[in-house]
Amino acid sequence: MSTAAASLVVLFLVAVVPLAPTEAVLIGAGVLAASGEVPLYLVIAVAAAGCLTSDMINFTAGRRMGMKALDKVNKNAKARSMVVWTADQLATRGETILVVARFLPAGGIVGAMLAGALKWPLRRFLPVAAVGSVVWSLYPATVGYIGGQIIDEAWLAMLLSLGVAMLISVPIGMVWRARNANRTLSYAEASS
Repeated sequence: MSTAAASLVVLFLVAVVPLAPTEAVLIGAGVLAASGEVPLYLVIAVAAAGCLTSDMINFTAGRRMGMKALDKVNKNAKARSMVVWTADQLATRGETILVVARFLPAGGIVGAMLAGALKWPLRRFLPVAAVGSVVWSLYPATVGYIGGQIIDEAWLAMLLSLGVAMLISVPIGMVWRARNANRTLSYAEASS
């Protein structure tokens, strides 16, 4: 098996496993794509397929176990507030929040499990999960690809790409948390 094929298999497997470092692996695959060893579209397609597979597993778990599926995610107040916030957003914003939630820590897992627990029909969930998987996969793969285009040394391109991803995601996460701190806290208190 070639290095490119092995990296795509690893990328798919990491994307399927909840809470695995998919973003870092996907950035690395983007750097690999910049070197010409694998097409960028294939990297994005494999990552999206892995994410969609993970979403289907989490959706099915939510469907079969109901809200109990979220017990392992609901270990602390911050996690519970994420679940309550996502449930509220699903009720008011529907499909859109499933795409947005992918960009939040554990948001894709929580969104898929909640959609299953809330008994969304598969025909409603699957297209949204597919769009969310592709949109999310585009971001880290493209960041890695651009880093790989700028710098020839793969390890340095990977570091640059991870740094850029952090510079983008950390401030956005801080703004999101600050904006939703009071609302999220009140949701967590209301659900206790």
